[in-house]
Amino acid sequence: MTSNTGRRHVPLRRRDVVGHVTVGDIALAVAVAVGGGVGLLAGSAASHDWPAAAAQTPTPASPVDVVTGTSGCVAFWDFVKREQGEPGRFVAHVPAGGRNEFPLDAGNYVRDYWGEGRAATYADFPQLGRGPFGNAIRIVNEADPSFRPFLFVPRERLHGSPLDIKGPGRSVSVVVWAVRESGNHALAGIWHEGTDLTQAETATVRIAQRGQRQYALFAGLNKEGSACGHVSENGAGSFLNRYALHKSNSAAVSPAVPADSPAETLDRSWQCFAMTFDHRRQEVTGWLNGEAGDRWLEHPRADRLIASAYQAYMQGHFARTPGNQPGEDPTFPSDQYYNPPEQRAVSTKVLRVSETERVELREYRYTRLEVTLRKGGDGRFTETSRELVGLRLNPWWYPHGIYAPRDDGSGGPFTIGRVIHSARAVGFTGWIGGVAVYDRALSREELARLADLRAMVVIGGEVPR
Repeated sequence: MTSNTGRRHVPLRRRDVVGHVTVGDIALAVAVAVGGGVGLLAGSAASHDWPAAAAQTPTPASPVDVVTGTSGCVAFWDFVKREQGEPGRFVAHVPAGGRNEFPLDAGNYVRDYWGEGRAATYADFPQLGRGPFGNAIRIVNEADPSFRPFLFVPRERLHGSPLDIKGPGRSVSVVVWAVRESGNHALAGIWHEGTDLTQAETATVRIAQRGQRQYALFAGLNKEGSACGHVSENGAGSFLNRYALHKSNSAAVSPAVPADSPAETLDRSWQCFAMTFDHRRQEVTGWLNGEAGDRWLEHPRADRLIASAYQAYMQGHFARTPGNQPGEDPTFPSDQYYNPPEQRAVSTKVLRVSETERVELREYRYTRLEVTLRKGGDGRFTETSRELVGLRLNPWWYPHGIYAPRDDGSGGPFTIGRVIHSARAVGFTGWIGGVAVYDRALSREELARLADLRAMVVIGGEVPR
């Protein structure tokens, strides 16, 4: 991986950070030379009692090296590295020999698709000058509905590149270090939600474009503050819903921290959001601070959005059951059925039983079913009906590939901070201190190691001109 110059490393004692880091552990700190001076991690060497052997301890890998040295990293923006010369945009650390460093443009998608609002510039992304890697950008709670700025790599500069992860047999991970102020929407990814949905906001749209979703990481969506992984097989909606619904939610939820909090508060508030899609396991998983956790949605039939997945499950079940079933819709497209594997139950509980009928609660890896069985003339109980009463949200079963746009100029950009979408909502607000993309599903151990970097608060990173 390429790296910045002007960095040197000093061993510092790790601070106690929100119960995640043990006081007294020795960890890496990074010093960034800026303007002839040196910016250090929060805290200083003079404030700690150093072991006598510390001076002889070999210098460990820097936080940037930990990220880029994790196998499969195709791009890592630390908001410190910039292109040489004007305009000096942020660029990514990429594998050695890589020529495309994916410089980030500033854009306002409302201006691009509706012809409204002003152009966005780097000045619209305040810089913190500190963070897990030395700097962070702020996604502001914009009051003007015609101004929705983001940083992005245009499609023409990423199509067919290592960042353009798509098609069957491909896995992906996205990791973002952030301080969430508010909102539940996009952090980073290739996730053009489309501007063609019929709603009030699109009445004046000039460019109506279908969804071009591939993969992305969100700050929760239906479970605000969680790490939400999102993938799409068709770029558009799922289960006849207008929205894409193949998504996972970590069990843990990030706190809401005002973006204008004192620096010491922000230093303690960094969270590591991550998503993985493992095509071999057919699972999308959300991770917060290196932990996925187990999350279920009870009674999915009653959920405003996931009710569509409920219908997809029931229609797939009806289609496999001989005869015309009550509630069956023969027009439901078979490629939108949602029927996770149920070969072996994790547990079975008898809810009620009579001489002629038994009702069981069966739990499988991705589903919970209430199954009714009736006793036949041979004395055996046979299933007569079932109801999906629980659906696993983390991990989420996903048996498809990743949407692959055609080689015709279509396809979405890679965006940071927001995505293009019909509603033009504010979305996530807060600080983003690093964005990494991997072309494989990272392990729990790897994600925990990346999450530990949120305690390595570097002070003195470069602030854009």
